[in-house]
Amino acid sequence: MQKENLKNKIREASEKVRATNPLAPSITNTVTINFVANAQLAVGGSAAMFYLPDEGETGAQIGGAFYINAGTFFPVYKETLPATAKKLHELNKPWVLDPVALGIGSLRTEMIMAFKDFPPAIVRGNASEIITVAKLWGLLSDTNAKGAKGVESSDSVESAKEAAKILAKFIKGAVAVSGKEDLVTDGETVVFSKGGSPFMEKITGAGCSLGGVCAVYAAVTDPFTAALAATQHYNIAGTRAHKKSKAPGTFQVKFIDELYLATPKDIANNPFEIV
Repeated sequence: MQKENLKNKIREASEKVRATNPLAPSITNTVTINFVANAQLAVGGSAAMFYLPDEGETGAQIGGAFYINAGTFFPVYKETLPATAKKLHELNKPWVLDPVALGIGSLRTEMIMAFKDFPPAIVRGNASEIITVAKLWGLLSDTNAKGAKGVESSDSVESAKEAAKILAKFIKGAVAVSGKEDLVTDGETVVFSKGGSPFMEKITGAGCSLGGVCAVYAAVTDPFTAALAATQHYNIAGTRAHKKSKAPGTFQVKFIDELYLATPKDIANNPFEIV
C-alpha cells in the first residue's frame, strides 16, 4: 500500500509539473549552468539563472521553489547566498541545496554553515557531501565515513543512510543521496531508486542538474515526493538513454531527450524499494 501511494504521488507530481511549468530559479555553478537549465525545461519546468544579491531575492519572490548549488564560488556569493536563503525562509518557499565540493575553501564551508539558520526543504548530494553537512551542522558525531573532499564521493550511499535520515529530520524535509542506487528519505521512510547509467559519471552536471529538477518538483509537491519524483525521473531517463548510447557525448544528448519523453506513469513505475 505504501509503495502504491508513493507511485500515485510521483505520478501526480509529474502531471502537475507538465501542466503548470513551474519556475524554479537557480544560483548554480558555472560549469553546469546550461545542463541544469536544459534539464529543468525538459522535465516540464521553467528556468532562470541568477548571480547577484538582488537577483537572488527577486528569484525567491517569483519562483515556486529555488535551487542553490555550491559548486563554483565567487566573492559576491557571500552576499547573494545568505540574502537569498533568508528571503526564501521569510516567504516560506521551498529550496534545494546541493553542497558540491564542500570541504574545499573556507567561503564555501562558511556559506553552508550559514544555511543552518535558513534550512532548505531538500538537500541533494553524494554520500560524502551529505555526511559532511550533517557533521558541519552538529547533527552527527564522528563516524568511519571519510566525508567530502571535493566533487567526488569517497563514501558509499549505504554509509550515508543515517546521516541522511538525521539531516532530513532536522530540515523537516527530504535528503537525496546519489550513487549506484539513489537513496531518498524524509527521516523516517527510506527509498532506494534504481536505474540510471554508468555514463552519468562520465559527463559533467548529472548530479547538479538533478538538484535543479528537484526544485522544479518542489514547486508543486512536498519535499519527499519532490526528491523521489525527480530521482525516479532521472533514473528512468538514464536507463533509456544508456540503451541508445555508445559513449558519454551521445548519452548526454539522449538523456535530455528521455527526460522530455518520460511520462508520469513511466516515472512512477521506475523500480524502487522501500527499506
